[in-house]
Amino acid sequence: MADMTTFAGARDGERGEDWLDLREHLGRSYLAYSLSVVKGRAIPDVRDGLKPVQRRTLYAMHRLGLRADTDHKKSARVVGEVIGKYHPHGDQAAYDAMVRMAQDFTFRYPLVDGQGNFGSPDGDNAAAMRYTEARLTPFSDVLLGETDRGTVDFIDNYDGAEQEPEVLPARVPMALLNAQPGVAVGLATDVPSHNLREVGAAAIALYRNPEATTADLMAHIQGPDFPGGGQVCASSKELAELYTKGRGSLTLRARWEVEKLAGGDWQVVVTELPPGGSAEQILAEIDALANPQPKKGKKDITSDHKAKKQAMLAQVGGMSNQAGQDTGPVRLVIEPKSKRQKPEELMGFLMGLTSLEVRQKVSLTFIDLDGRPKDLSLEEVLAGWTTFRREVVTRRTRTRLEKVDHRIHILEGRRAVLLDIDAVIAIVRNAEDYAEAKRGVMEQFALTEEQADDVLAIPLGRLTRMDTLKVDQELTDLRDEKAKLEHLLADHDAMTDKIVEELEADIATYGDDRRTLIEDSEPVAMEAPVMDEPVTVLLSRKGWFRSRQGHGLDLSSVPHKDGDDPLDAVETRTTKSVVVLGTNGRAYTVSANEAPGGRGYGTPLSSLVDLQGAGVAGMVIGEAEDRFLLATTAGFGFIATFGDLLGRTKNGKAVLKSLNGAGVLPPLPLSPAGNQVAVVTDSGYLAVFPAGEIKEMAAGKGVKLVDLKAEEALVRVDRITDQGLSLPGKGGKSLTLSPEDLKAYIRTRGSRGKQLPKGVVKSKL
Repeated sequence: MADMTTFAGARDGERGEDWLDLREHLGRSYLAYSLSVVKGRAIPDVRDGLKPVQRRTLYAMHRLGLRADTDHKKSARVVGEVIGKYHPHGDQAAYDAMVRMAQDFTFRYPLVDGQGNFGSPDGDNAAAMRYTEARLTPFSDVLLGETDRGTVDFIDNYDGAEQEPEVLPARVPMALLNAQPGVAVGLATDVPSHNLREVGAAAIALYRNPEATTADLMAHIQGPDFPGGGQVCASSKELAELYTKGRGSLTLRARWEVEKLAGGDWQVVVTELPPGGSAEQILAEIDALANPQPKKGKKDITSDHKAKKQAMLAQVGGMSNQAGQDTGPVRLVIEPKSKRQKPEELMGFLMGLTSLEVRQKVSLTFIDLDGRPKDLSLEEVLAGWTTFRREVVTRRTRTRLEKVDHRIHILEGRRAVLLDIDAVIAIVRNAEDYAEAKRGVMEQFALTEEQADDVLAIPLGRLTRMDTLKVDQELTDLRDEKAKLEHLLADHDAMTDKIVEELEADIATYGDDRRTLIEDSEPVAMEAPVMDEPVTVLLSRKGWFRSRQGHGLDLSSVPHKDGDDPLDAVETRTTKSVVVLGTNGRAYTVSANEAPGGRGYGTPLSSLVDLQGAGVAGMVIGEAEDRFLLATTAGFGFIATFGDLLGRTKNGKAVLKSLNGAGVLPPLPLSPAGNQVAVVTDSGYLAVFPAGEIKEMAAGKGVKLVDLKAEEALVRVDRITDQGLSLPGKGGKSLTLSPEDLKAYIRTRGSRGKQLPKGVVKSKL
């Protein structure tokens, strides 16, 4: 087969002038494409918080004169300006960007004032651009107001025929104000919206104390503040970790209230939803749970769907979307099945199954001041803007100083000739032409060429005593302004005070109250309320899952299918969850209440979770801080807490990784006190060492527990008790080693161990 890395232009086995290494070419091309997507489309700039298409759309509207105090203009006219001059991509991309900037349910501080159908929270799309009209909002002035004052660099557009600003001179920290999701090549950003008053106060604090940390800044910023309100369920510690790392996730929840009705009845009214949610979406989700449909090719719904349908019909009596002009954007009414229910339990059940509660990723990924995409902490985001803002105000001040100096220079020339205007008139009348007149004026009054041109252009009607007084007054004012501008440029603290003063003015003009509640609340469970009862949960080796009421039961008479045997039994309560460890290394969280009772064999665990064809290795219960040793037949393992094993999805949680064909051993519970751990190989070697030598981690491959030879496997991990250790042997016999006997087997973790007596542990898993 021909070498695919050579170009077809090479003939007769030789590399011609057109020879090209495709690997190198594709690598360079993909890198160029990646950078184009990252910097040119998907990732916002930390300086003005905008993506290129948003920046170009706003600048195009600015150039068209579509200020907040002008009439609206057709959106198609704006889009044509954008794609024709600045953004050579599809018109839909430019229109979608404009629509998002106009939606008050998407942008916390909208930048475009749309007229017509610009979409709705219920998922309705905006009307076509030929039907809608737009102009800038008053708030957009914080981005565009200083664009033409020498504050930022201008660059060539795509064809070099126009100039566009490299970045807009944002007067406030826009990077954090409006939500900015984006997916690039190998990178993604998901910036939540924040409150202007809080972010502005944090920026001022950073100006006053450049050494301020993220923790210091969080004294001013409570957390995200979404356009539609809602609730963020997070502690100050969780938010601090998120803002320090620049990435994480948040649980977002709807806000609701209870309305009392006649006869002791009541109903729940949802008034605020998490971002991206809508009342129609919630109603559709509840309806799908109450009336589930079989999957394609199936005759009936799954047992999981049946259970959720039964729970939904037992909890919800009715629902309706009553939002209107008089009620506000959200009024979702949910009626209980019985007035004896508790509102908290009803809403907890619905939040666990619908978009009334969602988990949203947060990624503060921006193009930083060096032009590189990077995850930034809260401190780094605000430091990037404060540095940029100081540069903008410095450039604005210098530009203004240049104009003031130029005007003073001109006025000084006028002032000189107005004292002897008759001499100017005589020079002009006696000159042969303009050039001679200009030379005469320059020589007579010691003027520059620019001053002479200005003097000769003054109309005769302006040569009055009043105009002389006006020149004197303007010169006085300009000289005062020049002194102030020079002071700003020379004094760092004075410049800081000026920036802070302007920022405080914008906060006073555009700031508003917080809409989103920040409260430390646990995410709700995904089950309907259940009675808290003792139960024993059983799991068989083939994955059959069931329960028996009570504790301390005799399980010897519990039947199993042919060829199946008991694997694990745990005593817990119906309100708790158990974790089943699969042979694929994933941990599956199942409510104890989901385990069917009765005298049958139970239900396959695969009907409750997605085992992905894997078997089961063991089952555990516990509190969040309880510790378990997880190990594989390859001789590796680590200690994880029960909280590390808990998950929220049916796909389970990847815990044991890099199995590479190794088997998974049953999880070993460890006591809170110090433990000694025993590991046994299939060749009969035993090693005993402290559990403290094993690394604690949430997931991974783990550390080496025992030194295995080729074709050898770890088959057992156990905990040493006060009575020692009991090991199974051939023929149903067992070997018990006392604590004194076990001293001979004490080794360090990862060692070979010592051979056990013959007849003990001779089979692989």
